[in-house]
Amino acid sequence: MNLWPPFLFAGIRVVEISPDYRYARVRMRLRPWNRNFFGTHFGGSLFAMTDPFWVLLLFNQLKGEHVVWDRAGEIEFVAPGRGTVHAEFRLTDEHVEQVLEQTRGSEKALIWFNTDVVGQDGAVIARVKKQVYARRKRDKQLAHA
Repeated sequence: MNLWPPFLFAGIRVVEISPDYRYARVRMRLRPWNRNFFGTHFGGSLFAMTDPFWVLLLFNQLKGEHVVWDRAGEIEFVAPGRGTVHAEFRLTDEHVEQVLEQTRGSEKALIWFNTDVVGQDGAVIARVKKQVYARRKRDKQLAHA
């Protein structure tokens, strides 16, 4: 993922994805190409560093039996981002069970996830909310009926 152009050119680095796809950590150093006019992290890059992870983690937990997409996103900028910033994603059993319960038939699940982007000192730089859509794949619906 570190060579994926949207991450590579924004300076976003995937530090860790756990083998069980329950945890991910990313970081972004402040560079000339991801600074805004004021010399702090560009807001679009802060949002981009959180973009694919909830979908990636959830999709892998659902073992390919569901269609999983980002549906909506929000970002609240709390403080100027200077230096290196980090974001962590922890998918819980409750998240997975919630999706499985809501998608037992052909229903969709819409789940909100929260992620803080934090600075080197642990201060929150931005709060990101992502809504993920999941629905059991049609062929999997028939197999489980």
